This record gives sequence, C-alpha cells and structure tokens, in this order.
Amino acid sequence: MKRCLGQKRNPRPMSPQNRSVAVGLAAAFLLFGCTVGPNYVRPPADVPVSYKELGDWKPVQPSDQVTKGNWWEVYEDPQLNALEVQIDVSNFNLKAEQERFEQARAAIRISKSNYYPTITGGASVSRNHASSNAPLFRTGASRSDFSDYTIPIDASWEPDLWGRVRRTVEASRSEAQATAADVANVSLSLHAELALDYFQLRGLDAQEDLLQSTIIAFERALALTQNRYKAGLASAVDVAQAETQLRTTRAQAIDVGVNRAAFEHAIAVLIGKPPAQFSLSTSPLRAAPPTIPPGLPSDLLERRPDVAASERRMQESNAQIGVAKSAYYPLVTLSGSGGFESGVFTTLLQGPSGLWSVGAAASETLFDAGKRHAVTQQAQSAYRQSIDTYRQTVLTAFQEVEDNLASLRILNDEEVVQQSAVASAEHSLALSLNRYKGGIVNYLEVITAQNAALADEVTEVGIRTRRMQASVLLVKAIGGGWNVSQIPRV
Repeated sequence: MKRCLGQKRNPRPMSPQNRSVAVGLAAAFLLFGCTVGPNYVRPPADVPVSYKELGDWKPVQPSDQVTKGNWWEVYEDPQLNALEVQIDVSNFNLKAEQERFEQARAAIRISKSNYYPTITGGASVSRNHASSNAPLFRTGASRSDFSDYTIPIDASWEPDLWGRVRRTVEASRSEAQATAADVANVSLSLHAELALDYFQLRGLDAQEDLLQSTIIAFERALALTQNRYKAGLASAVDVAQAETQLRTTRAQAIDVGVNRAAFEHAIAVLIGKPPAQFSLSTSPLRAAPPTIPPGLPSDLLERRPDVAASERRMQESNAQIGVAKSAYYPLVTLSGSGGFESGVFTTLLQGPSGLWSVGAAASETLFDAGKRHAVTQQAQSAYRQSIDTYRQTVLTAFQEVEDNLASLRILNDEEVVQQSAVASAEHSLALSLNRYKGGIVNYLEVITAQNAALADEVTEVGIRTRRMQASVLLVKAIGGGWNVSQIPRV
C-alpha cells in the first residue's frame, strides 16, 4: 500500500506550535477560501479611429467649457443658466433616480453583512408545573413546581469558502456603480431636454417676431392699396387680396403661441414648478451655436454615462456566474450557543449557571434534477446578453455623435444658402412693389413675392433653431463633460 509523500510510519504527537499553525491555516482557509467563477475582463468594442462625418470639417476655436460640469454655460445665455441649475435641485425624476442609487448602495451593505456571523440574544422566564403522571416522573420528587430563568446567546456563520458572498458583493457593487451612471445619464438627458425646449421656444419667439414685423409691412401695403383704390389706380380685388394676406399672417402669428405655451409648460415641469406659476418673457433667438469639440472616438467610452452603466452591468452579470457556480460546492455552517440558565433568579449570572455548545455542519446537494446546471447556464447567457447590450450601446453612441456632426455641418451650409435666398426674395419683393406702384402689374405679383419672402425668412429661423438643437444633441452625445472617474467608489 502506497503512502502519501512525507508520511511517517510512527507520527509523533503534534506540538503546541504546530497545532497553532494548523489552526491558523484552517482559519485562513475558512476566512478566505477560493472564489469560483470567471474573473471579469471588459470585452473589446469596435471603436473607429476618427469620426467619418467630421471629415475635413474642423471646428474653429472650440470651447473647452463643454468638458466641464455646467456645459450649458457655453451658450452664454443667463436665462438658460438660471433654469438649468434648478434641475439638480427640483426635478423629481432626477430625485427618484438618486434614491434608486441610495437603494443600490444599501444593497452592498446587505451583501457584505454575509461576511460576518449572525448573533442573536434574548431572555426568558417561566414558571412550570410538572405532571405527576408524565413519563419518567420521579416519584417522591421534592417539588413539581419550578421556575426557569434563561439568557441565551446563539451564533451561526457560513464561511465564504467558495466566494459566493464575494461574488455577490462584487455584483452589488457593480450594480450600484451602474446606477450611479444611470443618475448621471438621467441628469444629462434632463439638462439637454431643457436646453432643447428652451431653444425651440426662443426659435418660436424669433418666428413670432418675424411675423409681427411682416404684419406691419402688410398693413402698410394694405394702406397703399386702399389709397390707390380710392384714386382709381387699383381694383377692389387688389384691396381684398391685401386684406386676406394681412389677416392670414395675423392668424399665423397667433398660432405660434400654441407651441410656445407647450414648451413653456414643459420647461416648468422640468424645473419642478407647476406651469401656472412659471412664465418666460419673449426673447427671439439670434445667436449662432458655439463650436463643440467632439473629441476622439476612443474617449467616448469613458465619457458616456449610458455606456459606463452598460459596462458595469456586464461585470455584475459576470459575478452572477460565480454565485451560480458556488452552489455546486458544500455549504458549511458553524454554530455556537451559550448563556445562563438557573431556577433561581439570584444565581442566574453565576458561573455554575453558564452553558455553551459549539458545532459545525456541512451539506451538499446530491440530486437536483439539473437545477444548478440550468441556473449556471442562465447566468452565462445573461452575461453574453450584457455583452451584446454593451456593444449595441457603444454603436448607438457613435451613431448619435455622427448624426449631430452631420447635422451641424449640413445645417451650417444650408443656412448660408438660405440667407442668400432670403436676400433674393426681399429684392424680388421690392421690385414687385415698385412695379405695382408704377401700375405695371396687379397686386397678385406682390402677394406672390410677399409669400415667397415670408416663407424663406421662416425657413431661415427654423434652420437657426435646428442648428442650436443639433449643438445641444452633440453635447449630449459626447457625454456633456461627464467621465467615468465621477462614478463613486461604493
């Protein structure tokens, strides 16, 4: 029969020093054990070298304010700045998301509590009377009535031999960090939504301002036509056409108020106020959007809170594989109890009243009809799903940056062309008015020129508004100055 390497035929009794070492090694094994399941490594994502839509179009004098926390200050609009700071204080959706993060932090403490034993204590007192007819009753006992005072203390502990608790803590920590990134993502989305609504409202103010100035011009044209009619130089048809044009434009100016009110109400809700208690004075949009530096595509993975949240949930799913695999190993439980018990209260806390017991138990599932295997497969599939979700989130992030880079570039070119169109339309209108005053053409030509000029001017205002919106969406797409270093170490 073979013997183990180093085994002696006549082993000597273990010395006190060796016993101490053995106990220490056993304690270390119980405390640290091993950790089953794969260690997390972030899967690679397909990252382009540069943005395609940027091309040869290079931003001139980009503002580095976008890389800071209050990215909206890059627009240099005091009214917008005052509104944006109220979101962090008063928006209820953001507050709800912050509470969800606090719940995730508490879940970490719950998971960590499994590192330690559970200790319970109590006290009891009872007065008892033994039945004389009970089995094994001692005949002739001195008394059948007695009191029982007890102070028990019980402890139980499941040492984390296979890393189940460690993997659970790892998963809880990753979820908390993902939730922190969710808070940042919600905050970014709310700030961007407010800026979008604000610039849309200011664009409507510019449109209304344009329509009001057009109404003044149309009123003058109507007065001119009426004077010409009285002088016999124009027909009643010309007067009716001028009146129709004027009233139609007045209706358009009134209609702008419908959408403006809706955006004003939306802004009120974003800053946590009832719409009835909030209003914004009219201020037409005049400014051009600032230059936004998109940075490198490789930086985007560190600057988008939604990408960071998806990546943290990958680690959480990976840790859950270890939790599932730990079920294959025996469950070891250490237990102990102690305390005091006495029939007389005055002797309850004396030495002879003490009692204690210690023990250990181990259990292993011998048959579960494939349950553990299915749970492990489920965890592995969930991890693979999280990888796919992460990579799709990364692709969507690149798409959003490319979309808004293209929008800014194309709208910039479009606005230049549209400004030329407005100038041409205004020149055409001036010529038509002069021809009408000279009696060469009827008023229909003037109306046609007026409609063309107004349509081109409204389109120019719309392009300016869309440029501001694309600028805000680009800031949002690149993370609004956020980065992964802002995720708290929970």
